[in-house]
Amino acid sequence: MKADITPQEYDAFKSFLQEACGILLGDNKQYLVKSRLRRILDENNLESLGALLERLRRPGRANLRETVIDAMTTNETLWFRDNHPFRILQEKLLPEFAERKPAQPLRIWSAACSTGQEPYSVAMVVEEFRRARPGKLRDVKIVATDISRSVLDVARQGEYEMLAIGRGLSPERQRQFFTPSENGGWKIKPQIRSMVEFKELNLLDRYLLGKFDIILCRNVLIYFSVDLKKDILTRMHAALNPGGYLILGASESLNGLPDLYEMVQCRPGIIYRKK
Repeated sequence: MKADITPQEYDAFKSFLQEACGILLGDNKQYLVKSRLRRILDENNLESLGALLERLRRPGRANLRETVIDAMTTNETLWFRDNHPFRILQEKLLPEFAERKPAQPLRIWSAACSTGQEPYSVAMVVEEFRRARPGKLRDVKIVATDISRSVLDVARQGEYEMLAIGRGLSPERQRQFFTPSENGGWKIKPQIRSMVEFKELNLLDRYLLGKFDIILCRNVLIYFSVDLKKDILTRMHAALNPGGYLILGASESLNGLPDLYEMVQCRPGIIYRKK
């Protein structure tokens, strides 16, 4: 990118990004945009953000559009992030559903799953619960979604470098649920991998994923406008089974939807039950 981003180009790109995937860029993020899109512009012989936007408007540019969205999406993640949601899952939710629905399948949705650390962490907690209570929760399916095809490819492989493995994963769980791979990384074991189904999904789209007992939508709503948050959370409410639970990120809260969800204090942590 040879030219600086003009105010007009920046405003146009902000509108494109919000319409495409819901991300609401703040003011004065030109450096972030420039750093993340520099490689894309160089590879496509484009000299400015305006030239990129012009090309995106042409027919047949779905791959370029996806590449731009992928570059602007934050895919920061780690194993057992924030810890307390997984304690709530282990100590409250799994025992509750094991008693409430002993013969029925348990369905969990991990939204904005990035490279798979969250859904695989959930699967490890489920497997630990099963080992502690043989015969309980035999049928558990985790659906993990993300807008980025490239991070989903990584997640489906279930293979991680040592640096990624060390971010939040205890040595004990590493030994239990991973095997060394040929290239020096670590690969998730089949019993954990088989629990998770990965799907490409834009949270702005109308989705038909079925019904769920637990939805984790963590650390993604902070990038959306208030109206988009309400829209997404209303549709997630419709996707929850009666008495199902929603788990948000540590810095996120549920405001403006008192008729849909009931707050449940877990100390530490808060979750929301479908009314």
